[in-house]
Parts: sequence; C-alpha cells; structure tokens
Amino acid sequence: MSLPSVRIYEVSPRDGLQNEAAVVPSAEKAELIARLVASGLADIEVTSFVRPRWIPQLADAAELVGLLARAPAETTAAVRFWGLVPNRVGLERALESGIGGIATFMSASETHNKKNVNRTIRESLAGIEEVLGVAREEGLRTRGYISCVFGCPYEGEVAAEATLGIASKLLAAGADEIVLGDTTGMGTPLQVERVIAFLADGGVPIDRMAVHFHDTRGTALANALTAWRVGIGTFDASVAGLGGCPYAPGAAGNLATEDMVYMFEQMGVSTGVDLEALADAGEYAATLLGRELPGRYHQYHRGARRRAASRAVSR
Repeated sequence: MSLPSVRIYEVSPRDGLQNEAAVVPSAEKAELIARLVASGLADIEVTSFVRPRWIPQLADAAELVGLLARAPAETTAAVRFWGLVPNRVGLERALESGIGGIATFMSASETHNKKNVNRTIRESLAGIEEVLGVAREEGLRTRGYISCVFGCPYEGEVAAEATLGIASKLLAAGADEIVLGDTTGMGTPLQVERVIAFLADGGVPIDRMAVHFHDTRGTALANALTAWRVGIGTFDASVAGLGGCPYAPGAAGNLATEDMVYMFEQMGVSTGVDLEALADAGEYAATLLGRELPGRYHQYHRGARRRAASRAVSR
C-alpha cells in the first residue's frame, strides 16, 4: 500500500538567511536557490519584502526575484517562488517583482506580535486582510503564518482558541493555507496533535494547514511526524537547519529539510526531492556562510565526505 506524498515548502533563502550577520550577495543567494530547485523542491520562499532597515539581509528582494526570473524556464517551470510581505506597501513591491506567491505573518501571542511588527493582533489582522484580498485579486497563491502557536517566549502557553480565531479570519480573507508556527521550538508531539485537532474541529480544513517547526529543544522532527500522522501534508523546512527569529529569544534553526526528507522517504512517503542533491545544496550553504550548520543529515553527509576524502588520500 502506497502512502500519500507530502509537500515540502523550503524557507532557507528567507527564514534561513535573515538571521545571518553578514549580507549574502544576491548572486550567491540565486545559486543556493538554483541548487534547491535542482533537488526537486517546488515551493521555495526566497525573500521578504520588508523595509530594508528591518532586515538588511533581505534588502535585495526585487533584485533577487529578477535574477530568478532570468533562470532557464525548463529548470523552474514547475517551481513557485514565494515572498513574505508585512503590509500593503510590501505587497506592491512583491507584485512589481513578479513573484508567484506571497505569505503574510502575525502572531497568536499579543506580546510577540508587538515586538515583531509593533502592532496589536487586531491591527495586524486588518492589514493582512487587505493584503490577502488584493493578492487573490491579482491571482497570487497566498499563505498566512501564525507564529507562537505552540508557546510564546514572553507569555508562555498560547491558547488554541487564539490561533483558531486568527486562522478563521485569515481563511475568510482569502488565505489558501494556514501555517502553524512553532517559533521558538516549544511544541511537543501531543500538543501538536491537540492543537491541530482543535483547529480542525473548529472549521479549519486539515488539508489547508501546514506546519513550521523550529528545533530549539530537539522536538521538531517528532512534531512533524505527529502532524503527518494526524493528516498534515505540507511541511516547512530549511536546508541544513538554517534559520531563527530575530524577535523571539532562543529561536534556533528550523527543522532541517534533509532530516525530514530522509525520514519520509525511508517511511515510503514520497517528497519529490532528491536527497543527495538536497544535501549538496546544504553543503553549498555551509560553504557560503563559512561555518558548520546544525542539520543532522547535513552533518552526517559532510562527515561521510570527509572520511571518503581521507581514505582516498591515504591510498
């Protein structure tokens, strides 16, 4: 009996690079993205259309999308590039760039939302509803991130009712997909199961939910497996475990794409991703940043390469 395939939504070019101290040149970002595309990833969040002073690492959003648009059509025909937008101004920039999909973001925690975007939840919702409406009119695919669903570094536990209220409003405004974010890796498998069930019972279709886990406490892969077991089919991940949140203390890297692809493929669940090509993209990311990255499969792959090279020299 074959198991349903899963969809991997890659976030490393945006969520992975936004925390880096050094600004990565646009051409090198485009090369990383090309390698991710070559691995078979079909949904890649490449940048954010925020004010450059907020996140200088992503100030080249329009330039980067322009570089991607010039890539050979046969290599990107089946790929959708996504951009994160904070407001209507960001959406206008995204539309001008020609990007294929946009993601909005807000938090289920009032305190985190204020620290992240300097708005109340109510203010964020009003702005996002406008963005989603215009984006849908323009024919873009849309997703709505909800941060701190499984816990907030400032408030602690976040009520599932708060997430349900936001998710319902985002769906009504036109979001194609609701992304449940574990921004600081506070979630646990049973909690993930309970929250997803609560949202589904509250009217959020399970096939329109996605999950975005961070591995701060080592539970991201277990949480992803739990989400899959209760019906989630779309999973955010970041090559080699790149990423974090600048406005969430203690937010470690995202769930590593290689780790998740390995798990699913070994279970007989197709991801559509070539693991070796993906691992090569992770190698490129580590070389680009000049440091070791936290993904477990990534570290295994690098170690295996070093051992092979050592054996070759010794012979």
